[in-house]
Amino acid sequence: MHYTRMPIEVESPESLGYSTIECNLAESSVRDVLFSEVDINLNSLMIAYGDHVGKPELRQLIASECSGIHADDVLLTVGAAGALFIIQTSLLEAGDHLIVVRPNYATNIETPKAIGCAVTYIDLFFEEGYALDLERVKAAIQPNTKLISITTPHNPTGTVLGAETLAALCALAEKHNCYLLADETYRDLAFTKPTPLVATLSNRAISVSSVSKAYGIPGIRLGWLITKAPFLQQLFLAAKEQIHICNSVVDEEICYQYLVKRSQYFPAVQKEVQDCFSILDNWMANNRYLEWVKPSGGVVCFPRFKKEVEINVEKFYTLLLSQYKTYVGPGHWFEQSKRSFRLGFGWETKDDFVKGLANIDKAVKECL
Repeated sequence: MHYTRMPIEVESPESLGYSTIECNLAESSVRDVLFSEVDINLNSLMIAYGDHVGKPELRQLIASECSGIHADDVLLTVGAAGALFIIQTSLLEAGDHLIVVRPNYATNIETPKAIGCAVTYIDLFFEEGYALDLERVKAAIQPNTKLISITTPHNPTGTVLGAETLAALCALAEKHNCYLLADETYRDLAFTKPTPLVATLSNRAISVSSVSKAYGIPGIRLGWLITKAPFLQQLFLAAKEQIHICNSVVDEEICYQYLVKRSQYFPAVQKEVQDCFSILDNWMANNRYLEWVKPSGGVVCFPRFKKEVEINVEKFYTLLLSQYKTYVGPGHWFEQSKRSFRLGFGWETKDDFVKGLANIDKAVKECL
């Protein structure tokens, strides 16, 4: 495999250095948690090799959140990124074909390309409300199609696939003997009642999630994949064991103790997200230069400059960061036009979020 660094990683806030950014609106997660803010005690933890599948109590806790899922259906991984890598390298070979809904997080595209797979993109269009056209998915299926890759709630648009669409995608995977991969990292941040976990709908469906985006603890690198197919569990476990044997027991214990007490922390997270989203909604409603498809979940949206707006976008991004110390995710992170950008509303404090939006306004006016 030939690896190529993805623009979203090369230009990430972590790579640029947080000291260069005062208003970070590029983040796709809620605000990071300080260890002192949570009630976690690791004094009795044995720092040994862990269960290869993952801490049993944590897998049971995750499984208990969804009807029909059992602990044996859950494999703990090194973040959702680790889960995606395991799935794609286990199921795909050079010459295989997959279908990827785009925009999409780059790892869902770059890893299959590195393997040597052919990729058909099902592009989502602003003019269609970033809605998924099932007929396009059906038309894209080939005899060697192995995987259909979706994200819901979607990154970067914040749109959510409905239960009927998810069921139809599962039916397609079953009919054509391929698999449906659903990145559901933002499922707990849906603005309405979450749709069914995709893995509960079919043995051909695989759900991926983590505690990085919705819970603000990305530093422990803990995610999981869920599938009800025992064959797939064994296949993915073999891949995990050959990559890193097991997860860090420290990461698993922190994750377990956090999620056990989730009801103490998560309501405040949800309120902060909704408060900032209300501010964003009002800002967009009165914006002369930008338009959007209003998100239905997650902590990101994907606004774009209106077609009639003549703006130097390169100058906009440069000025926004260099002069106003504010950062957003340019469209090329998702193989889209730079006239669109990812804007996160979950990471910054309310005051800094308001400041960041004001800085966008200032930079836009200087680049027209």
